[in-house]
Amino acid sequence: MPERRTVALVTLGCARNEVDSEELAGRLEADGWDLVEDAADADVAVVNTCGFVEAAKKDSVDALLEANDLKGHGRTQAVVAVGCMAERYGKDLAEALPEADGVLGFDDYADISDRLQTILSGGIHAAHTPRDRRKLLPISPAQRQESAASVALPGHGPAVEETPAPADLPEGLAPASGPRAPLRRRLDGSPVASVKLASGCDRRCSFCAIPSFRGSFISRRPSDVLNETRWLAEQGVKEIMLVSENNTSYGKDLGDIRLLESLLPELAEVDGLERVRVSYLQPAEMRPGLIDVLTSTPKVVPYFDLSFQHSAPGVLRAMRRFGDTDRFLELLDTIRGKAPEAGVRSNFIVGFPGESEADLAELERFLNGARLDAIGVFGYSDEEGTEAATYENKLDEDVVAERLARVSRLAEELVSQRAEERVGETVHVLVESVDDEGVYGRGAHQAPETDGQVLLTSGEGLSVGRMVEAKVVGTEGVDLVAEPLDGSLACSEEAGR
Repeated sequence: MPERRTVALVTLGCARNEVDSEELAGRLEADGWDLVEDAADADVAVVNTCGFVEAAKKDSVDALLEANDLKGHGRTQAVVAVGCMAERYGKDLAEALPEADGVLGFDDYADISDRLQTILSGGIHAAHTPRDRRKLLPISPAQRQESAASVALPGHGPAVEETPAPADLPEGLAPASGPRAPLRRRLDGSPVASVKLASGCDRRCSFCAIPSFRGSFISRRPSDVLNETRWLAEQGVKEIMLVSENNTSYGKDLGDIRLLESLLPELAEVDGLERVRVSYLQPAEMRPGLIDVLTSTPKVVPYFDLSFQHSAPGVLRAMRRFGDTDRFLELLDTIRGKAPEAGVRSNFIVGFPGESEADLAELERFLNGARLDAIGVFGYSDEEGTEAATYENKLDEDVVAERLARVSRLAEELVSQRAEERVGETVHVLVESVDDEGVYGRGAHQAPETDGQVLLTSGEGLSVGRMVEAKVVGTEGVDLVAEPLDGSLACSEEAGR
């Protein structure tokens, strides 16, 4: 009997890439590949790259080179690039990085097994010529669903309505979203999993290239999202995080811009699930009804990942965005009026072309008044193919660097202050790690990897996936220190029996 082929998936970038990797893993395992964690143990190392900003692209190249170094020293025979960077640059990446034995775009995902086998056998699969994926679907959102069958949409599944699940699926592998879904294989044992709500983006922010290689916005059907969530809950997942380039647009191509408001309560009722979290919200598209659902639905956490980017009106207009400091503060006041404990995070770009000292001061005014739980700050740099790259009045690199350092220092101070405000609060902590260093988890206001964590002062008998009620007694920067409440550990232990 021939030895089974082995493959390792190395994922960089955002949670959307993590979902795509699990789709690829499901396809490969269903076709007879063995999944391994360490690239050194794999015949093929597949690197799911990020193509968003220069730092992410550099990390992707470094990961490809690191995997390439394994060839000749162990089992690894081939290194293949997939993901956003591979899609965005195609043959240009293949020419610039000959260490990669293959560069596969989104159109290759459905045939990933054949592609890898060809490469492993010494064949060549020509990298694609990049194209603007926004042109693959109709301009009108209402016309897109019918055309989606002919376009590769990672994480959306095949368009065939009644394809039955194979009867001989390996243990732990299942259709991720019912008849229309791709196969999905979890790559870790985390109690948290992302679920893709949609793909692409119709916004035209002048600094962002994502729509050009991710395409126009298209929603997954609610039944697909629900079925995938049910399957994840059966696998032991306690929290799902809905991800896309813009969750506030969900449903507009399905004829109902308020579809998220009706979907969230249904997701919250899935057996075994403790939390539903929504990420990637656009401030300009926030609706009163959506705020109501996010702040009042049991198990849907009052968490607002709002993409502010800046608050000075002139800079926002140059970014092709909307709003200003006072409008943003009013939005936050509305949210906290309904849920005082709500978590809010955002990212900001400083040093944008034309940004004045007054603009920067306006951003600082917003940050000082916003009481954000987590803040990401990035210095502007040109992204090829974007409108902003053509702008004049660019700031010198040293000015951008100085402003980045200045606002980053302020952000660090402010998030620490916000954490201190939570001392005395009761938080529900989802335990994510238990080891010699302690018991760590996250409260409702903390998203995975980006927003800090909670250290529990006592955790005897606790295991990953438990939900614990605790009182915040201290802080360590953005992180919280919390003491489990009397009876919480006992209840948690009883629930696990």
